[in-house]
Amino acid sequence: MSEIRRAYSGAPWESKVGYCRAVRAGPHVWVTGTVALDDAGNAFAPGDAGAQAARCFEIIAKALGDVGADISDVVRTRMFVTDISRWEEIGAAHGAVFRDHPPATTMVQVSSFIGPEFLVEVEADAFVSGEME
Repeated sequence: MSEIRRAYSGAPWESKVGYCRAVRAGPHVWVTGTVALDDAGNAFAPGDAGAQAARCFEIIAKALGDVGADISDVVRTRMFVTDISRWEEIGAAHGAVFRDHPPATTMVQVSSFIGPEFLVEVEADAFVSGEME
């Protein structure tokens, strides 16, 4: 059986709910739903869906790095948004990160997140070629 590695971001919900930011088992990595938090744990860029999406991808990239993966290893993203009419600004943030290595992706509208200031939540799955470090 492969070693399992976990990464934590320090989000306040991780310990309360009992989850981690990312899990790697062999070449597979799953990154949990990620909202845009700043370094102090507050909502990042309230009202700016594009900036929130970009911040989600920064947090995801760090979590991937923590388990020996890279943003270019992402094969699937899921973007949950509270206002689908803002798809272009959210999609632009996705494109800025993934244009050279596009994953399969989905964007769906949901009614709300854990706080009303969050406009976007992103999940990512990755596949890393080669052995675990």
